[in-house]
Amino acid sequence: MATVRDILSRKGTEVVSVPPTATVLEAARRMNERGIGGVAVLADGVLAGIFTERDVLRRVVVPGRPPGGTTVAEVMTTPVTTCTSSTRIEECAELMTNRRIRHLPVVDDGVVGGMVTIGDLLAFQVRDQQATIQYMNNLVYDVR
Repeated sequence: MATVRDILSRKGTEVVSVPPTATVLEAARRMNERGIGGVAVLADGVLAGIFTERDVLRRVVVPGRPPGGTTVAEVMTTPVTTCTSSTRIEECAELMTNRRIRHLPVVDDGVVGGMVTIGDLLAFQVRDQQATIQYMNNLVYDVR
């Protein structure tokens, strides 16, 4: 069974984060610079929340809050749905689908050790399916 650990071994374990005291504008700039849709919010190394594009739209833009004067702590999503590195890929996909989330921090023993996205899961599953198809083709066509 494939696990989150398998995804992290391919994509890496870097976690882009901001402190809760960062402004929405600072967090949005960091997300834009990195080409990502969400950041972990870490307070003294502990996961305090997650801040995503959805939070910007729903909790900042629509209510008319000033991005430069609003802290991430005021508008981040909390509590955060997480997984561990040993969580099965299928379980993550189900969790993300059911909760309608696109970012899932990986937390082992209280330490954030990565972030998986719905895109990571789909890419992994596609690669896995392609490998299975290739194996089956080899099995069928290489038997003489």
